[in-house]
This record gives sequence, structure tokens and C-alpha cells, in this order.
Amino acid sequence: MNLTLADGIFLVRLAREAVAKFLTENVRIPPPKDVPQKLKEKRGVFVTIQKIEIDETGVWRRRLRGCIGFPLPIFSLVEATINAAIAAAVQDPRFPPMTAGEIKQVVFEVSVLTPPQKIVVNKPTEYPKKIKVGRDGLIVKMGMISGLLLPQVAVEYGWDEETFLSQTCVKAGLLPDAWLNRNIEVYKFQAQIFAEIEPEGDIIERKIHLSRGEE
Repeated sequence: MNLTLADGIFLVRLAREAVAKFLTENVRIPPPKDVPQKLKEKRGVFVTIQKIEIDETGVWRRRLRGCIGFPLPIFSLVEATINAAIAAAVQDPRFPPMTAGEIKQVVFEVSVLTPPQKIVVNKPTEYPKKIKVGRDGLIVKMGMISGLLLPQVAVEYGWDEETFLSQTCVKAGLLPDAWLNRNIEVYKFQAQIFAEIEPEGDIIERKIHLSRGEE
């Protein structure tokens, strides 16, 4: 089910409010009740926080500050957004917890996911033909180990499908060519992405470019 831009604006503002309240007052806001029914339905969601910085050439750049979410629809969309936003701010193991002073220096991005679908192949070498950079996000699983990359990541880094598969394996802590192992399971999903243009600024639905043949 597609969300409207108004829905996306609501979720991004909710993510910002959740983090601001948590960092300044140590309060976890409750899920809002007066929202459309579709925002109460269970959906997978990831919240990405990026810090706006000026590099040595004077160009504004975005640096990842945290990204955590829920690939499976286990929480309502509003509840998942609140939980993922706070976790991205203070629980991402790659970064120190955010401070209240950073809240006006970061932008929020909310990716609402479709349910992951297992990719069925006769042999692992068929995986690249079953996915499309710019459309699909990936999950690789081997036993209890898993790794996930959102659709926009492959586009941002300019990866092709094979590199995308390899980097998702690396995210899981596996060797880059682990996707060629028959014990690996690969899942794909899509996402609607809503993001702030600047801290506390306008919010857009972010469109990512599809790979050749899909445009």
C-alpha cells in the first residue's frame, strides 16, 4: 500500500519529535492515536539519520549518523517509526549516541518497506538477474546471521547487482562472495522513502533511479 506525501511528512516529523524528546527529556513518546488507519497497520521501517557538515572545500555534505529499523512488519507503522528513530540516534553500534546539541544538525529519512520476498533460483549465479539496483533492497541470511541494505544504498555507491549482493553479505559479516553459497537465502524488498531536505526543513518523497532497462 502506497503512502501519500502527507503520510511521509507525518512519519518524518514523528521520527524527529521522538528523538528530540528522548535526547532532551529522556522521554519516549507514545504512538499517536489520531492518525489514519494505514499508519496504524504493521509495516517494516528504517530510520536513517544523517549529519550535515561542511567539508574542507566549503561544500555541504551528509554523513551517516545512524540507521536502524525493522525489516519485518512486527509493529504498527507509527510505533516502528518511533522505536527505529530512537534506536538510530542512540543504539547504532557504529556511532556514539547522539546528543541533544546535534538535533538541529541532522536530517531524518524514513524508509517504509514492503514485506521481504525470498528470491528463488536454481543456482546462486542467477541472483543478479533477479534483482534491480534502484528498485530492490536486499537481505541475506545464513542460519542466524543476516544483513540488510536499503534500496538507496546501492544507488548512492554506484553498485551493480553483483556488488550489491556482495556488500549485503559483508554487512552480515560474511565474505563478499558468500551469496554464491547454496546455504545462503536472499530476500528482496522495496521501499517508499521520505526525507528532510535540511534540518527541520521541507520533506520530500525521495525517488531513486532505476537501473537500465527499468527506467
